[in-house]
Amino acid sequence: MVAYFSEIFYGLISLFQGMAITFKEFIKPPVTVSYPYETLPMCDRFRGHVELIENEDGKANCVVCGLCARACPSGCITLAGVKPEGEKKKVLTKYILDFTRCSLCGSCVESCNFNALEFSKEYNLASRRKEDFIFDLLGRLEDRNR
Repeated sequence: MVAYFSEIFYGLISLFQGMAITFKEFIKPPVTVSYPYETLPMCDRFRGHVELIENEDGKANCVVCGLCARACPSGCITLAGVKPEGEKKKVLTKYILDFTRCSLCGSCVESCNFNALEFSKEYNLASRRKEDFIFDLLGRLEDRNR
């Protein structure tokens, strides 16, 4: 009989301790963000998908050396370029990133010797279609410049 009442007593103490914690948290201001209407700034070290960096002319810094594609363990980068007649360097014509295969390892950014790649701060990438995650980075760079 004593064990029965001691269990009830310790159960009530536990209940009141839990309710005290709940009440203390209830009167604190909320720390949540109303997501679609408010967003938090991303930290400097956030790794989103890869983006091309532009030079002063508004064109990509990429010289189509292919180091990024060779360094990528996932094989998610496809690039192509042409060498115009009379020019010394190739011109980038296609840079495709298949983000469904990207592991965000950063090997492509580290291997680029020409400061042509960086991680974006874009984190709101939600879709049900695979095609939405295949990025034409050259097209995105041109759209940013318009």
